[in-house]
Amino acid sequence: MVDVESPSRSVSPVTGQPFPPGRIKIAEALRVLLESKDFGSITTAEIARTAGVTEALIYKYFRDKKDLLYQVLSEYLEHYDTRFEIDVKGIKGALNRLRKLIWSHINVYATDRVFAKILLIEVRSFSDYYTSKPYELVKKYSNILLTIIEEGIANGEIREGISPSVMRQVILGALENVCLTGVVFDRQISPDDLTESLCDVIFGGIEKKTAGR
Repeated sequence: MVDVESPSRSVSPVTGQPFPPGRIKIAEALRVLLESKDFGSITTAEIARTAGVTEALIYKYFRDKKDLLYQVLSEYLEHYDTRFEIDVKGIKGALNRLRKLIWSHINVYATDRVFAKILLIEVRSFSDYYTSKPYELVKKYSNILLTIIEEGIANGEIREGISPSVMRQVILGALENVCLTGVVFDRQISPDDLTESLCDVIFGGIEKKTAGR
């Protein structure tokens, strides 16, 4: 059996980018399989069968199964990086923007469990992940967070003496830790409750105190 694809292009359901239909089917098949299986137990034969294509077509678009995983993760991250930037536009105050970004981050983990599973679990064991395109996109998101912290220090909302890079790592680590159990065991994650709890703890340590407070 030989896959012969039409020259027409479809769009990714995640990013809206145009891709050949076969590539979209393959990426979507991996997403479907990850809903119930871990990445290591998924075979290229299963991916092909779920996508309705031959295994040969997988290797037309992806170097191997891990490259497929990384490209799927990159699509997610490109989409969410753009969404996070939009989420904080027009919000006055660095702390208000931080709160919104924290809520948005948790909400993504709560509503898109396949993305959360890939990012928090599946790619962490691969050493080359930390030099990959998806990791560069993770750093782009973390720089959005860093910029807001730096602006908060500059405008006096966040007290001087706080290290922006350390504060960024504290927030990212807290976000991961409060959501990881829910992702691993498929438990409910409440963006509202977790955002409130995290902001109470984090903002109490970084907010600049005014006279009389």
